[in-house]
Amino acid sequence: MANYKKNAEQIIKFIGGKENIENAAHCVTRLRLSLKDESKVDKEKVEDVELVKGAFSSSGIYQIVIGSGDVEKVYAEFTALTGLEEASVSEVKSSGAKNLNPLQRLVKTLSDIFMPIIPAIIVAGVLMGLNNLLGAKGLFVEGKTLLQVYPDLKGLWNLINMMANTSFVFLPALVGWSATKKFGGSPILGIVMGLMLVHPSLMNAWTYGEAALEGTVPHFNILGLFQIEKVGYQGQVLPVLAAAYILSIVEKWLRDWVPNAIQLLVVPITTILVTGFLSLGLIGPLTRTMGNVLTSGIVNAYQAVPWLGGLLYGALYAPMVATGMHHMFLGVDIQLIAQHGGTFLWPMLALSNIAQGSASLAIAWLSNDPDEESLASTSAISAYFGITEPALFGVTLRKKYPFFAGIIGSALAGLYVTTNGVLASSIGIGGLPGFISIIPKYIPAFLVGMAISLVIPFVLTVIYAKRFAK
Repeated sequence: MANYKKNAEQIIKFIGGKENIENAAHCVTRLRLSLKDESKVDKEKVEDVELVKGAFSSSGIYQIVIGSGDVEKVYAEFTALTGLEEASVSEVKSSGAKNLNPLQRLVKTLSDIFMPIIPAIIVAGVLMGLNNLLGAKGLFVEGKTLLQVYPDLKGLWNLINMMANTSFVFLPALVGWSATKKFGGSPILGIVMGLMLVHPSLMNAWTYGEAALEGTVPHFNILGLFQIEKVGYQGQVLPVLAAAYILSIVEKWLRDWVPNAIQLLVVPITTILVTGFLSLGLIGPLTRTMGNVLTSGIVNAYQAVPWLGGLLYGALYAPMVATGMHHMFLGVDIQLIAQHGGTFLWPMLALSNIAQGSASLAIAWLSNDPDEESLASTSAISAYFGITEPALFGVTLRKKYPFFAGIIGSALAGLYVTTNGVLASSIGIGGLPGFISIIPKYIPAFLVGMAISLVIPFVLTVIYAKRFAK
C-alpha cells in the first residue's frame, strides 16, 4: 500500500520546499500548484516519486499527475505538511497567471474563452461531417449521392444540417457569452451582443463579399451624419472578441459610477447601445479587415508553398499543444471555413493527434512495466480520439524520443495532405474519427495521411528504443 505522507513529503522537497508554494489544489488526477519559482523544481526527482506519473508546467501552473483516488489522499497529506489552506483549481489558476509573460497571458485568455464552447463546436463539426457523407457525390454510389439514391433521407439530411449549422450561425453568441464572462462583464449581455451581430435584419456575412463587389451593401443612415454597414458576422470570432472586451470595460465603468438605485435601468441599456454602435460601426469592419488580412496571408503562403506549410504546421502542432498555443488557431480555422469553404489547418491537427498516439502505443508495446504499459496504452487511445495531453505529458514528452518520432510522422503526414490539397469543411473530433469532417473528395488522400501518422511514429519509436534508448 502506498505511503501517501512519504509521497507528499518527497514532492514538497523536490519542488523547492513549502516556502516555494503559493497555492495548491487538485483535480481528478493531478496536483495543481502555483509556485513562486519553478526553476527550483527538480523535475526528474519529482517524476521518480512512487505515485507520480508525470509532471509539467502549463499556463503558470505546475501540474503533477498522480491518478484518480490517490491524488486526493496525497493532497490531504500535502496540505497538512505545508499548512496551506485547501484551494480550488480556479484559485490556483488565478495565482499562477501572475507568473505568465504577455504572450502566455494572451494564449491563456484565448484558451479560457474557447474551451467552454468547444463541445458545441465539436458537435456541429461531427454533424456536418455526417451530412457531408450523405451528400457526397460518388463516395458510396458511382456518380450519385446517397440522397439521390435514397430520396427519403432528404428530410433527415435537412434536420441534421439545421442542427449542425446552429453552433456556427450563432457562434458570436457563444463566444460573446464566454469572452464577456472571462473579461468580467455580464455573460447575458455578451450573449445579446453576439446575437445582435448575427441579427436576421443584417446581411449575412457569407454574402458580403459579392455585395461589396456589386456595390449593393445596405446601410443604416444615422441622422444623415454617417452610415453603418448593415452586415452580420456569422461564423466570425474576432469582431465579437473585441466587442466583448469593450462591452466589459463599459459595463464595469458604469457600475462604478452609476448610483445603485438606477443601475438595473441604466447600465444594461447604456452598455448595449454604446457597444452596439462601436461594434457595427468600428469594431466589426476593422476586425473583419484584420481577419481577412490574416487568413489571406495564411492562404497565400499555403498556396505559394503548400508542402512547406504542411511540413512546418504538422511538426509544430504537438509543441503548440504542449505550450497551449494551439488554441490561437481555432479562430483561424473558423475564419478559413467562413471565407473559403474549408480549412487546410484542421486536418493536420487530427494527424498530429494520431502521431502522438502511435508513439505512445509503441511505448506501451515495448514496456515491461505494467504501470507504464497501462498509462501509455490508455493515453494512446485518448490521442486516437483527439485528446493528446495524456500522451504528451504522461508518455512521449517524458521520454523525449517518442515525442520527436510523433513530430516527424505528423510533419510528413502534413506535407502529404497539404500537397494533395486536403480541406476540412468543419471542426470536429480529432484523431481517427477526423475523416468525418474532411470534404468527401479529399477523404482518400486524408486516409493516406492517417496511415503515415499511424505507422511512422510507431516504427521510429521502436527502432530508437531498441538501438539507442537505455
